[in-house]
Amino acid sequence: MTATRLFSRTLVRLSPTDPSEDVTAFLQGLVTNDVTGNLPVYAGLLSAQGKALFDFIVWPGAEGSMLLDCEADVADELVKRLSLYRFRRKIEIARDDTLGIHWQAFQGDGGAADPRLGALGQRWIAPVQESDSSADDAWLAHRLSLGVPEGRTELGDLLWLETNAAELHGVSFSKGCYIGQENTARMNWRSKVNRRLVVVPLDLSDEKRRKAAYPVLGLAVDHLRVEGIAPGLLPDWLDLAPPA
Repeated sequence: MTATRLFSRTLVRLSPTDPSEDVTAFLQGLVTNDVTGNLPVYAGLLSAQGKALFDFIVWPGAEGSMLLDCEADVADELVKRLSLYRFRRKIEIARDDTLGIHWQAFQGDGGAADPRLGALGQRWIAPVQESDSSADDAWLAHRLSLGVPEGRTELGDLLWLETNAAELHGVSFSKGCYIGQENTARMNWRSKVNRRLVVVPLDLSDEKRRKAAYPVLGLAVDHLRVEGIAPGLLPDWLDLAPPA
């Protein structure tokens, strides 16, 4: 059987506990992307200053619920963070470890294209089974080969637009307010994104600017000033040329 399960990912489920509760509206006021339209979408939960705390893919769930495809290692923290904003709303927020995230590098039937970049492949959700085999190593190599950062280690505490979130369809500039929206919108309006996350060969990585290193793959993720990034290091989908 082909290995497709991403054991490094899990799901956080937001479910209404009362028929009058609107989970979509709750999430819409918190995250960077528009979750009222077609799903899945890529989004982030930011600090008030516009820095990345969590990134995830938002999926529709049954009976008015929504599912956040997130890093397994930080899922409990994400639940706690979202719960801070719940107040007295009738919404249950909890991990759902009965379901797993699956991935393959090509598009096929029964899944959804990764909302960040079509070349990342296809994802789907399925009940956890004992026979599930890990695709985590293959996913990591594929993702980094395309220059796409993700997760707390690589994105943590950086301004959302510096993580290439706009180019990876992780932010809506036309939706209403969300946490960190003011600084994010200001940076976009002024075209003031002075640093970027870039996947680079490990031997070219600047240790002082390094967010993560992957020695087995010979790669690193660096947080670099735009003017110091060699054009050959940029993936095809990331165009840093100033607007005409």
